[in-house]
Amino acid sequence: MDGLDLAAFRATPLTDRPFPYLVVPGFIRPEARPAINADFPQIDSPGSFPTRQLRFGPAFQALLDALQGPEVRAAFEEKFGLDLGGRPTVVTVRGRCGKRDGQIHTDTASKIITVLIYLNPAWEEAGGRLRLLRSAHDLEDVLVEVPPEEGTLVAFRRSVNSFHGHKPFVGPRRVIQLNWVTGRFSSHWGLMRHHLSAWAKRLVAAVRPQPSGKVS
Repeated sequence: MDGLDLAAFRATPLTDRPFPYLVVPGFIRPEARPAINADFPQIDSPGSFPTRQLRFGPAFQALLDALQGPEVRAAFEEKFGLDLGGRPTVVTVRGRCGKRDGQIHTDTASKIITVLIYLNPAWEEAGGRLRLLRSAHDLEDVLVEVPPEEGTLVAFRRSVNSFHGHKPFVGPRRVIQLNWVTGRFSSHWGLMRHHLSAWAKRLVAAVRPQPSGKVS
């Protein structure tokens, strides 16, 4: 896919402490963004959704294919000094942020590399800005804060101290998450976990009482 700026990715230095990470604004080229956003799946509730649960257009599919293709994998292998051959990928998509999202975590141990690609127009909100952190308990102990703006990539090597989170935000917040994982079982379990989580959140939304003054 010509819409990915792999040259910018390769040119961006990897910060290696306290865990390996990099941030690449403009990883998705400006000319590719309108079609991708037009084909982005309609997601009306919080949670991470496996792509096979979603409906989307061809430009979004082309982006997913490129992200899981050999050229992108080779670039990540070179950047992180890893052999990802034979490592499965898990891709999930978020369209909305809920009030419980953003709590500090490291990601599950089965994940090798986490890649986040944001697809939001200019971001003015104080909340919802990803923070890579030094601390498991202090959201203000910030390594870097990244507005989730259109085209921006954040990638990091998952570790016991790869802490990240964000201040609360409720509303539309588009992000694709790509992970290389340790094995095929991890891939299947990751998709199952996201499926169950998304199903539970949809169920809660469906049975939540309507605000006063409104009818269903």
